[in-house]
Amino acid sequence: MSDLISTVIQRRFVRPPVQVEPAPVLRWAAVALVLVPEPDALLLVRRAERSGDPWSGQMALPGGRREGEEDLLFTSIRETEEEVGLVLPPESLVGVLDDMAPRTPVLPPIAVRPYVFRLHRRPSVELSEEIAATHWVPLASLLSDEFYSSADVVVRAQKLRVPAFRLEEGTVWGMTERILSDLLRA
Repeated sequence: MSDLISTVIQRRFVRPPVQVEPAPVLRWAAVALVLVPEPDALLLVRRAERSGDPWSGQMALPGGRREGEEDLLFTSIRETEEEVGLVLPPESLVGVLDDMAPRTPVLPPIAVRPYVFRLHRRPSVELSEEIAATHWVPLASLLSDEFYSSADVVVRAQKLRVPAFRLEEGTVWGMTERILSDLLRA
């Protein structure tokens, strides 16, 4: 298995994840960070353009909202299969990152639990109607200062300047940027 993926995983999971305190107002979701070797890469998706969706068209991780009281790990696995046709074996789970919640009051009150999976080879994917495209982004690009800066974005008619990964495939910002930064910070 890849030295870079192994290094990222070993350095990141030296402490337990910080979890958001459950609250009645919060809706929960889960995402999957899928790591593959040759070359070491991470799966990102571009969400389809959908009216009324605050994350429409954004670069993101596969995942979505919890249904009922289902386990959040199950949510990340189910949503990944629904969105990109990728079945994640539970034994491919390598860790859980810190929970994330939006920092801006214009977004819905949602908390996201990120799960990290490591696969031994790059699988094929099938797009659902929710996903416009998938990209296997090299970890080396995400770790390079060349691709990390700030970006201007508009959220519900409010212009914001935010930290972002400015990749060839698109700009990654918001909770996805925070989740990736949490993984790569080590």
